[in-house]
Amino acid sequence: MKLLIQNMVSLRCKLMVKSELDKLGIAYQSVELGEVQLAEPITDTLKNKLKEELHKSGLELMFDKKAILIEKMINIIVEMVHYSDEQPNVNFSTLLSEKMNRDYHKMAELFSRTKGVTVEHFIILHKIEKVKELIIYDDLSLTEIAYKMHYSSVAHLSRQFKQITGLTPSFFKSLSKKSRNSLEDL
Repeated sequence: MKLLIQNMVSLRCKLMVKSELDKLGIAYQSVELGEVQLAEPITDTLKNKLKEELHKSGLELMFDKKAILIEKMINIIVEMVHYSDEQPNVNFSTLLSEKMNRDYHKMAELFSRTKGVTVEHFIILHKIEKVKELIIYDDLSLTEIAYKMHYSSVAHLSRQFKQITGLTPSFFKSLSKKSRNSLEDL
């Protein structure tokens, strides 16, 4: 039996879900972003108890087919942008279409109506968050970050970064290097 969970977008979420499953004595085969494969079906009572416990942490068991589709799309995007070492060799629309085995245009239309943002803009927002993370870690140059995130050039990355954040990547990097003051010094 497969359960789908909304807002489950980090490794910490996966650990929390595993902990709740263990506490309730629910056997599972795997826990992935947004999805739990149970070892065997569970009762409605146990499912409701799990729903209550997950809700306390901001996670939701999902039953609506459209919401499940949107959440699967989000999880694919988050997985590719934040947790994959390689960006896909195909564009995101092809990747989503292949992984979901559905027509991209219909999925994109549903996504836009539901989330109030296009799939493309949602992907850009996540890519810029990943770029911020890479800038803060300071392990890669801007050229290396642009290459890693599949931007055509540093200029393209910089333009998109400024559109989203209002800052240039260089200025953002200089801000992230400033030390923080303790509360007593303010």
